[in-house]
Amino acid sequence: MSRYPLDRVRNIGIIAHIDAGKTTTTERILYYTGRIHRMGEVHEGTATMDHMVQEQERGITITSAATTTFWLDHQINIIDTPGHIDFTAEVQRSLRVLDGGVVVFDAVAGVEPQSETVWRQADEYRVPRICFVNKMDRVGADFVRTINMIRDRLNARPVPIQWPIGSESNFRGIVDLLTMEAFVWEEDDLGAAPKLVDIPEEVREDVAAARQVIMEAIVETDDELMMRYLEE
Repeated sequence: MSRYPLDRVRNIGIIAHIDAGKTTTTERILYYTGRIHRMGEVHEGTATMDHMVQEQERGITITSAATTTFWLDHQINIIDTPGHIDFTAEVQRSLRVLDGGVVVFDAVAGVEPQSETVWRQADEYRVPRICFVNKMDRVGADFVRTINMIRDRLNARPVPIQWPIGSESNFRGIVDLLTMEAFVWEEDDLGAAPKLVDIPEEVREDVAAARQVIMEAIVETDDELMMRYLEE
């Protein structure tokens, strides 16, 4: 039985096209929330969520796998779903019980065919979503292009709440657009803690513009806020 009341329990699904990094992302969530003490790797067959022998051998998720972690006085039930088109029905089954979803996108490939499929399914079940742009350190990674693809191909209105510092081999951190704090990683070791730094000069203009988009998106939800925003 859960030690948390229902209003502090969240069922969150990790959904994406195959190889976007769903299971790897889940593994990091479990590590940084203290659920596991060593990060497994999909390509090594040691990922916590890939428990079937076939998954470990092929390096893909075949069935939805669930686990639980805890963060800020909330119980988070995480469901890692398959990304391969052959297992779409498994994703659809999971969507029915979700409070929200994390849609993982490959920063190089952007929106892929199965991304569109699971997005439509999430629309059908009215699942709220946040997007996570993964693999920003890969050759060809482009955060802005990925955001534009989400807007154009998924008919969504993405509002970034973080902004990357660098890309490809120069990717080294992010700016939190809500707190306006910058975090960089100075070590390549798995599990390394980020360092709080001043917002780098090279991204300040982009960060200011992105924060303005957040402000406008927020005030559109409330007439009183809109009036105050326009008056200022």
